[in-house]
Amino acid sequence: MDQSMIDRINELYHKSQSTGLSEEEKAEQAALRKEYIAVIRRNMRANLNSISIQEQDGTVTDLGKKYGGIRDEQS
Repeated sequence: MDQSMIDRINELYHKSQSTGLSEEEKAEQAALRKEYIAVIRRNMRANLNSISIQEQDGTVTDLGKKYGGIRDEQS
């Protein structure tokens, strides 16, 4: 998602607060918001899948492989 799409979301929001939106603008706003949320979720999932925890016994647990469905590239 690039900055122009975020700017358009904000522009539609401000217009909705001041004068209201046409049906086409409402549909555009909904589609942009849906795409924005999808991007945020993908980024969050990638961040969570990259977390590893060192256990007390010294072993490292890769949470992406354990819970995120990420497979080991060698298998």
